[in-house]
Amino acid sequence: MGINIENNVLEALPQLVEEYTVRKQQSLMQLKRGQKSKTAFLEETKNHIAKYYHKSQEEDDALLEAFEQYIFGYSRLSGLIDDKSVSDIRVIGYNNIRIKRKGKRMAAGISFSSPKEYRQFIDYVATKNQVNISNLNAIQRFTDHESHPDFILRFTISMPLVNTGSEPYLCIRKVPKSFPQISELIEQEMMTRETAELLVRRFREGSTLISGGNSSGKTTLLNALKETLPNDCAVLVAQQADELTTVYHPDMMFLHSLPGTGEQQVSYDLEHISIAGLTMDVDFFIIGEVKGREALYLLNAAYTGQICAATIHAPSADRATDKLVDYCLGVSRYSRDELMKMLDCFKTLIFMEHYRVKEIFECQGWDAVRKNLIYRRIL
Repeated sequence: MGINIENNVLEALPQLVEEYTVRKQQSLMQLKRGQKSKTAFLEETKNHIAKYYHKSQEEDDALLEAFEQYIFGYSRLSGLIDDKSVSDIRVIGYNNIRIKRKGKRMAAGISFSSPKEYRQFIDYVATKNQVNISNLNAIQRFTDHESHPDFILRFTISMPLVNTGSEPYLCIRKVPKSFPQISELIEQEMMTRETAELLVRRFREGSTLISGGNSSGKTTLLNALKETLPNDCAVLVAQQADELTTVYHPDMMFLHSLPGTGEQQVSYDLEHISIAGLTMDVDFFIIGEVKGREALYLLNAAYTGQICAATIHAPSADRATDKLVDYCLGVSRYSRDELMKMLDCFKTLIFMEHYRVKEIFECQGWDAVRKNLIYRRIL
């Protein structure tokens, strides 16, 4: 592509995108809902370019190609989304894009051309995912399952209304659709084969709590462990975002939370979903990540004999139960000691760090004299 053509395309693309995200938004929505095929949509766009932007056939084709990449990918971020070594993308400003590659944060090496282009991109992302980012919805979290063949994309957008700065913030978490199985995690040195065999056995026999910090491998390990459950085990998974999926298991149900917005007040949080889960005929109950009131229903399920598993943010394996109790205290009639005593039903406590299994504790019961749980470190 010649320099003049490239410059003309870069100049025309923002206007074309604006037309489709504002005046021709209905066409985009029909595409998203499956009411219009990709072929029909691009044919319509091709005719629109020929009518309103035509300069030469080569330039028309280049503009259509750039527009297709924008609409069916994620514009300047598409390369980062395709990059399997990148797990997270953070856009702090139009010229400040950060990534996490193999656990390390760094500059992405790319930027938007201007605050206007970046804001237009934010509007497009919202439209593409059927999300409203008005003042009533200045913070939005949503998931795109369809755009990329390899990743589920989890978006968080916060608008200038609630930001200290004048630009939106955009965070994208990439969740692999084809998550690694236990054998692959051994190859990736998350754990040894002996440790994996130990965890698989204990996972089937009693409730498990997996702790760690952000991007430590908690969800990756839980995803792999649940795939080892027998096919005759009925499993229910409750989660805020669609990070846990199944590849092989025939009897798993997945429920996710639905936040209310300014225009749409209907909402289902993890507490609602967890309550529903306790009424279902399931053998194994999983909460993707415990963050609040749902902790009490997880604990009740485990304490009454149902095998459970969950992830939670905590600084070590033996401190994970403290965090779970903190979540329970505000919504229960139990004292801290009573809740801690109930937590002896979580027999295996795992701590993850830097995508490695760092600690495994076995809970051996409640010490009535010292009023604490008795742990034995097995790794």
